[in-house]
Amino acid sequence: MGYIEQLLGENERILFQTRQHPLVLLRPVLGYGIPAGVLIGLTIVSGILFPPFTLPVVIAGMALAAIPLVLLIRSLLRWWNEIYMVTTRRVVQVEGILNKNVLDSSLEKVNDVVLRQSLWGRLFNYGDIEILTGSEIGVNRLNRIADPLRFKQVMLDQKAMLGERPGLESPGGGEIEVLLAQLEALRRSGLLSDQEFEEKRQALLKRRET
Repeated sequence: MGYIEQLLGENERILFQTRQHPLVLLRPVLGYGIPAGVLIGLTIVSGILFPPFTLPVVIAGMALAAIPLVLLIRSLLRWWNEIYMVTTRRVVQVEGILNKNVLDSSLEKVNDVVLRQSLWGRLFNYGDIEILTGSEIGVNRLNRIADPLRFKQVMLDQKAMLGERPGLESPGGGEIEVLLAQLEALRRSGLLSDQEFEEKRQALLKRRET
């Protein structure tokens, strides 16, 4: 069982999972990969031009090239191990290669969601999401994640469906009113379209009548 699977509770499922957009790797590739390639190239050329010093030159050149290569590999591993996911209960952010840092926010405590996309973000499908919650932390920031619109949609849909899962008792009238108020707040903030709002509102009203 992998580390991600160990984080899940009983009957909890991952609905959507993403990482930072691969474009974030451009900086470390250029900053570390190119210097490493240049050093390796110079080492090879120096070894050919100065045969008596081939072995010392190769050792020194490879030792220098190893520094940016190690930094590049570390950046790639950090990117790979930084995961953002929406489950049936939570929004989870996992960071760290060996030492793990897990930050999660219950969907029930999510008060608002802010999505920011630049022009480049819209072209390459990445953006920043801020999740405002009722917890002590208050704000959970997910920077430059891939497919942010889908992430936001899955999160809000699951939040709205929390009271509609099969196997749970139907909420009472008071709880229905609370859910309706939450839907109205989401609609006013632009997080739900009019069509989505109306569909979920009608579903809640039908449940209240039964």
